Amino acid sequence: MKGQKVIFLYFIVSLLMISSCRFTTKEVVKKTDSEQETKKVQVKGDLPTVAIVTTGGTIAEKRDTKTGGLVPVVSGKDLLEAIPGLDKIAKIKVIEFSDIDSSQMTPEIWSNLSKKVDEVLQDKKIKGVVVTHGTDTMAEGAYFLDLTLQSKKPVVFVGAMRGASSLSPDGPDNIYNAILQVTSPEAQHFGVTVTLNQYINSASYVRKTNTTNVQTFNSGNRGYLGYIAMGKVHKLNDRICGKKIKLPEKLAKVILIKTFAGDDGTLVKYAVDTGARGLVIEGVGAGNVNKQVYKVIEYALSKKIIVVIATRVFNGAVYPIYGDEGGGEKLQKIGAILAGDLPGPKARLLLMLGLSNGLSKKEIANYFEY
Repeated sequence: MKGQKVIFLYFIVSLLMISSCRFTTKEVVKKTDSEQETKKVQVKGDLPTVAIVTTGGTIAEKRDTKTGGLVPVVSGKDLLEAIPGLDKIAKIKVIEFSDIDSSQMTPEIWSNLSKKVDEVLQDKKIKGVVVTHGTDTMAEGAYFLDLTLQSKKPVVFVGAMRGASSLSPDGPDNIYNAILQVTSPEAQHFGVTVTLNQYINSASYVRKTNTTNVQTFNSGNRGYLGYIAMGKVHKLNDRICGKKIKLPEKLAKVILIKTFAGDDGTLVKYAVDTGARGLVIEGVGAGNVNKQVYKVIEYALSKKIIVVIATRVFNGAVYPIYGDEGGGEKLQKIGAILAGDLPGPKARLLLMLGLSNGLSKKEIANYFEY
């Protein structure tokens, strides 16, 4: 009998312990749920605001059913509606700047775009800006803004190689990654970048390398700044170049000419005689031209026109190696500026901005230091 009482008491105590455990567990779960809910509210309330400035390009185009060609029909709002999950990483503000193919872009348009982006970034609530832009001249546009923007907040140029009506459009993923980059602590000091297909390129060195492939942008020997994967920016390199120059009211006339075998210099002379204030010559190899072009460059320099020598070669830089007429060493001696590894289109923009700001030849040459 005594044994039965002990067993009964043990049974009662066990029930009380189980009940107590259940009650405690329920309280803990309830508290945990409450904490998680609070955390969710806080995260949502603390989301950064990213501005998207739209300019047009393939990313905002669909195929015309009648002609079969891509035409601009997609608004900024339409672009965002095609991207699930944006509301979980940022609040979005859309500014529709233009709706043109990037083949129609001009330095004057980029000048106005630079002013608009700086204006947007003055808002303390704005973490950074994503610029949607056509890929054909994106590398130049990004470089122009990298040189002229006053704000140090992140600016990401993004676009697409496939139209919005494509079987597998790349635009939505590119925009998502660009917004992720703007909000990432790892990417706050990259300057202006061109970010497509998960790769982050510095505006200073990026080039478009393929007419149709989604992996079209790279930075040659300079390498990528980063790579975006699994919702995170993986930093690969630091930003090397951070040159800044004042945005002028009016832009000087600067002509870019690519030289070729058998070039007689006619195009260069015509540019000089029709009012060009500056010339960028894309030479061969490490920055060389033939004797005929060399003579015309001498003529341009005698007219006080600044001449910059770039190379049409994708990788490598311009160097003062060859001392014959037309060689890089000889061109530098007579007063031409060597562009380093800056490609012709970007060298043109840098020279244009330098001349427009009234910089001396020596000051402009300093901007081209390798």
